[in-house]
Amino acid sequence: MKKHLNTLFVTTQGAYLAKEGETIVVKVEKEVRLRLPVHTIGGIVCFGNVACSPFLMGFCAENGVGISFLTEHGRFLARVQGPVSGNVLLRREQYRQADDPQASADMARAVLTGKIANSRTVLQRALRDHAEKLAADQVGFAVKRLSNYLGLLNQDQPLDVLRGCEGDAAHIYFSVFDHLIVAQKDTFSFQERNRRPPLDNVNALLSFIYTLLVHDIRSALETVGLDPAVGFLHRDRPGRPGLALDMMEEFRPFLADRLTLSLINLRQVQGKGFDKTDSGAVLMTDDTRKMVLVAYQERKQEEIVHPFLDEKVTIGTLFHIQALLMARHLRGDLDGYPPFIWK
Repeated sequence: MKKHLNTLFVTTQGAYLAKEGETIVVKVEKEVRLRLPVHTIGGIVCFGNVACSPFLMGFCAENGVGISFLTEHGRFLARVQGPVSGNVLLRREQYRQADDPQASADMARAVLTGKIANSRTVLQRALRDHAEKLAADQVGFAVKRLSNYLGLLNQDQPLDVLRGCEGDAAHIYFSVFDHLIVAQKDTFSFQERNRRPPLDNVNALLSFIYTLLVHDIRSALETVGLDPAVGFLHRDRPGRPGLALDMMEEFRPFLADRLTLSLINLRQVQGKGFDKTDSGAVLMTDDTRKMVLVAYQERKQEEIVHPFLDEKVTIGTLFHIQALLMARHLRGDLDGYPPFIWK
């Protein structure tokens, strides 16, 4: 459990990544800016005009380091990944269960239990820490409604019903999300979740951090031999990492949403760090994006006691641990998949 999935984010436009021995070298205008041994990172994310040598791509593929290419503002473009590791029998079992309506519903129920429970905890912590600064009655009512949906998930429901529960619970949660923002209300207000493109500063932050989260979870799934494209809650669609999106649900509130709120409430990001285009899309400036990347990496180094293993681990290892637990369930070693539930 020592794989922290440390990620190298390259945002400097015109940067060139190459291989030198067993290290990854980042050059800007032919000047070496960074050297990293390949065994110290779990993935590379390139933003915008960043190039990689073919030798480096092959080197990373051989060492299990995925390389993702995004636009300068964070929209996913492509990914370079070596051969999928793991037992083919595990992937075949994953495909069989994904085709089984009951097995898919059971897995979706576990994932949604983690998501809704963690969403409720985010609201409960806000009530505990900032009750005097927010609409406590509205947030408290949302907590009760989310608790009701957790009760519904204990019942045997078909997949379509579970998707309906997920949509309703997400609407309840985001309907009070603006109350959790207790600073900089003039430049950071939240009305509703929107994306492709995000239309306000808060949604721009959420979408960007969700993109980082998908990258790390996808890498974790590939590391244990699961196919990130074949999900249970998110069904097959060309180009969509369904299983990565499934697992991301339990981490959205705990990691992405909390980090977004911290960055705003602690004034680590400011309104001047965002630009609105003529089309209405809101984009982060380069400096803000780099600051968010640093904050995300620092958050992954924090420690937490894993609720299922009862061991202290770093947040960065949680994706890998959950991927291993999912693989164990699919192999039949665990009766069910234990989602990550923040306590």
